[in-house]
Amino acid sequence: MGDIRRRGAVVLGITGLVVPLTLALGAAPAQAASCTTQTGPYQKQVEKFLGRPVDGKQSAADCKATQAFQTKHGITPNIGYAGPITWGVMDLMNKQKAVGTNPNKAGKCPTNKGRIACVNLTLQLSWIQDGSKLVYGPVPVRTGRDGYETRTGLKKIYWRHIDHVSSIYDVPMPYSQFFDGGQAFHSVGLSMWNPPGSHGCVNMTTTTAKKYWSLLKNGDDVFVYGRKPGT
Repeated sequence: MGDIRRRGAVVLGITGLVVPLTLALGAAPAQAASCTTQTGPYQKQVEKFLGRPVDGKQSAADCKATQAFQTKHGITPNIGYAGPITWGVMDLMNKQKAVGTNPNKAGKCPTNKGRIACVNLTLQLSWIQDGSKLVYGPVPVRTGRDGYETRTGLKKIYWRHIDHVSSIYDVPMPYSQFFDGGQAFHSVGLSMWNPPGSHGCVNMTTTTAKKYWSLLKNGDDVFVYGRKPGT
């Protein structure tokens, strides 16, 4: 999320899931911290997700596998503890994968608008549809954290800037497509499951952001609904 200087005014503000959901998404991994020997409250669930023997007891191998997952997705502290944040990310991944290629099964994203970009905050998924036809996605996205929530409702893309840089946070926002004040689709060099979330924008991988850039244009509709876990 960033501000937009345009004409003197300041405005503040499964294509993707077919590949493994635990794919690294470009961020350099943090240096590994010491591994904990403590058994976490979600030990069995984490062991099952990681394909470890499910005995509910922390082992050195369990810790290393959990720690690698945490490091990949920017979960801190990355000490291999099977806590609620780590399990929450894994549980979200499971729910995203279960959607398959029918993200609008519940019919919550409008099908009478022609081409529209849909954002399901609850499942942290986005896709593009044309009527009831799925055009691209669903793909995992990273939306606004608590206090910086991505605003819900029907919107339109009103400004696109391929090399945008936020003057609020002084960070690059490649392939920006703004649809609500300073909130936009854009790429980031982070895991899509990196907590706690963005400052309001809908973060995407570079591959996804490029595809959205090619498929959408000014005036296209965007529909955001649901509620991001933890907000």
